[in-house]
Amino acid sequence: MTVSILKRPISLPLAALAATLAMGAPQAGAQGLFQMLFGGTYNREPRQLQREFPPARSHQKKREPAPAAKISAPSYYTYKTDPMMTVDFSKLVAGTQSVSLDASLAGTSFREALAGLSAFDLVAEKDIAKALLDYYSANPDFIWVSGHTANARAEEAIRTLSDTASHGLIPADYAVSVPPATYAADDVAGRPKTLIRFEMAMSARVLRYVHDAQGGRIDPNRISGYYDFAPKQLDMVATLKALSQTPDVRAFLESKHPQNPEYKALRVELEALRASEENDIVVDPKLLLKPGETNPELPKLLHLIARDLDDEMGGEYGETLARLGSSEVYSPELVPVVEAVQKRAGLKADGVVGPRTVAILAGTSKADRLDKVLVALEQLRWLPSDLGSPRVFINQPAFTASYIEDGVAKLKMKTVIGKSTNQTSFFQDDIEQVDYNPYWGVPQSIIVNEMLPRLRSDPSYLDRAGYEVTDSKGRRIPSSAIDWGQYGAKVPYSVRQAPSEANALGELKILFPNKHAIYMHDTPQKALFDRDNRAFSHGCIRLSDPRGMAAAVLGTDVDYIAAKLKQGHSSEKVTRKIPVYVAYFTAWPDLDGKVEYFGDVYDRDARLKDAMIRTDSARAPGM
Repeated sequence: MTVSILKRPISLPLAALAATLAMGAPQAGAQGLFQMLFGGTYNREPRQLQREFPPARSHQKKREPAPAAKISAPSYYTYKTDPMMTVDFSKLVAGTQSVSLDASLAGTSFREALAGLSAFDLVAEKDIAKALLDYYSANPDFIWVSGHTANARAEEAIRTLSDTASHGLIPADYAVSVPPATYAADDVAGRPKTLIRFEMAMSARVLRYVHDAQGGRIDPNRISGYYDFAPKQLDMVATLKALSQTPDVRAFLESKHPQNPEYKALRVELEALRASEENDIVVDPKLLLKPGETNPELPKLLHLIARDLDDEMGGEYGETLARLGSSEVYSPELVPVVEAVQKRAGLKADGVVGPRTVAILAGTSKADRLDKVLVALEQLRWLPSDLGSPRVFINQPAFTASYIEDGVAKLKMKTVIGKSTNQTSFFQDDIEQVDYNPYWGVPQSIIVNEMLPRLRSDPSYLDRAGYEVTDSKGRRIPSSAIDWGQYGAKVPYSVRQAPSEANALGELKILFPNKHAIYMHDTPQKALFDRDNRAFSHGCIRLSDPRGMAAAVLGTDVDYIAAKLKQGHSSEKVTRKIPVYVAYFTAWPDLDGKVEYFGDVYDRDARLKDAMIRTDSARAPGM
């Protein structure tokens, strides 16, 4: 005989909890995790969990509670420039004079001219100073001088160095005083001194140019721990050797700049901005205008929309704009026009004119756009000259991720990036793996900063929330059995959330292992993608179309991804080389070459500009 032990219907919340426990699913979601854990939604410990994880006493001797601690996020530094020094030519002069040179290898004029380097105050970076001494000790001959004047090789190099402004560089950093082609008869004795000093200055500035063109003037890793770039290797001695032999100095030097279409588009934008006048239509940047309202700023916006109409929008909205272009009333007929502009710009198409919509239409000032382009050109020099194909490009200020192959953006989607207190780093890597129905390994920073304070007073809440706690040997331990109060910034346990619909990573993640523990993943919080500013994560990249991205990097289709997801937890290696750029550009061209501008969500541009100013100041003594 079956006897019912229930005297009354079970409440809905308890029923849901019981059903979830029966399924073995965890109770907490991504951001909902912390609402649940810290908000007290589940304050009572279910009897089922009490049986599975009975209250346990630690066998360790009770210790004094450790002081509360935090794991700090990366910081921003005061930028330190490359050290400058006066080149010490004494060893070069002494060493060369002691060597008997074959005139066919080293002209007598070079050897005799070396005395002119005495008391020559040539200021250069430490590595460049060393390269000059190493190269000319092994190759005691002129590169930039023939006979008694600067040669054609020098003229080509000087023309190239004088064009550095078109690359967003500072011409003064590479300036060299060129000796006159003619000289007075009474200056014959002083000519070798002039030429040898010109030779060394030319080589020093050309090496600086190559260094800056290839890897940038700024070392990003000195700006902040949020930047992570391996230094680009440059053999300066080999560079001088190549310059002494190449028949086309200009082509050699120009080849050191990035060769990708994005860099070229930014150079074109820089030239256009410098030649343009400031935008003569100024719109209140704080304008907030809703349908049905009246505002004198509206005609300015409508004029800007009409001025930039393409064929598609012109055909659909041209007549409306021509008829209502001077209206100060935001009528229902104008709402679809604004929504179309918002949609094209990737904003929420709600028809409300706010600061983001104004910025898209009226743009930023010419000065701000110039700054953004100069910053973008510098940052591109940190990346490979060839960005690769296929590749994934994440631009944090744009809140987008794109899969690009053969010059085509085959997939582009919205992203959520790290909030200002958990910023997403700027780095590059290679995609390696896709995880289906993933576990979420909770980062130590979240364990220490967000979980540990609660665990000190409520050690069993991870058990109730369906999280797994393991020790350093991989053994699972009930959260309630741990004396959490004895730990500060170092917790010797791992915490992970099992696969489920509530998992913080959603149904899949795409890994490119890195020291920042950043990856792309799904999320149960889909509503965040409807916002314009999408900086809400702990640093990882949440994708609005994770299945599409997974299919793209694996070279398959979304039906395949869906089938894999039905099979439960598994992993799949990416067999192709696919670089991923977790980038930060407030000015960036689309694949058609049109440069778009974005807000500086982390205020990083100002820090890079400060580093540029410091570098300019350090180089100011020049020669």
